[in-house]
Amino acid sequence: MNFHIITVFPQMIEQALAWGVVGKAREKGLFSAQTINPRDFTSDVHKTIDDRPFGGGDGMVMLHEPLSQSIESLPGWKTKKKIYLSPVGRLLTEKVVEELSLEKDFILLSGRYGGVDQRLLNQYEFESISVGDYVVSGGELPALILMETLLRKIPGVLGNEESSSADSFAKGSFFEAPLFTRPRENGAGAVPEVLLSGDHKKIAQWRENIGLALTLKNRPDLVQESDRAALKSYLLQLSEQELKMVGLDNEFVKGL
Repeated sequence: MNFHIITVFPQMIEQALAWGVVGKAREKGLFSAQTINPRDFTSDVHKTIDDRPFGGGDGMVMLHEPLSQSIESLPGWKTKKKIYLSPVGRLLTEKVVEELSLEKDFILLSGRYGGVDQRLLNQYEFESISVGDYVVSGGELPALILMETLLRKIPGVLGNEESSSADSFAKGSFFEAPLFTRPRENGAGAVPEVLLSGDHKKIAQWRENIGLALTLKNRPDLVQESDRAALKSYLLQLSEQELKMVGLDNEFVKGL
């Protein structure tokens, strides 16, 4: 995959891409990333890239001209997938990531200040993507989130190729079950016995049901009503200590 990130803070992008599995993948040449600073396409001494909005209001608006030149400085810009990171965009979900992962060449526009002149978004047919129902100061962090979700789909980026398919939301709209490691027991409690059983079928069933229960507890909008009865029957078999270890309790189970 190739990413072209338009940003007034290229250092934020470059530094973030230097670490972890993403940094290693970049070193291996599994993807490329280029930052373009719209200030480089200004002609005034102050390198102005924003101005006051027509009609009044707080904040400043990023100018059309330096952004337009930033886009058109890229060879083959017409065929690249153009995404504007914006809280008013389509919500980024695993399904959207799967859809976007079919693309290979992206222009990511990281807005700042009050936003971007809408005429630019219209002219270049940007799709707006939101990483959540909240507001941040700029599009750099959302751009990095989008990039990482896409890069995890590339073979060789993750050390274990099964990791991306086992993560929360990867198999649907459910959370991943809690994870435990050595020692088996410490002052904070004991690892659930089923995980020590060696019975892979029981372990898979436990992980599926606990993940579903945590999804129901924290994001009930993602769970269908028909899933509740079978889930309650399974959870009633677990001890209070087992439920507590994964963040559940008897009151929650009784309320299903």
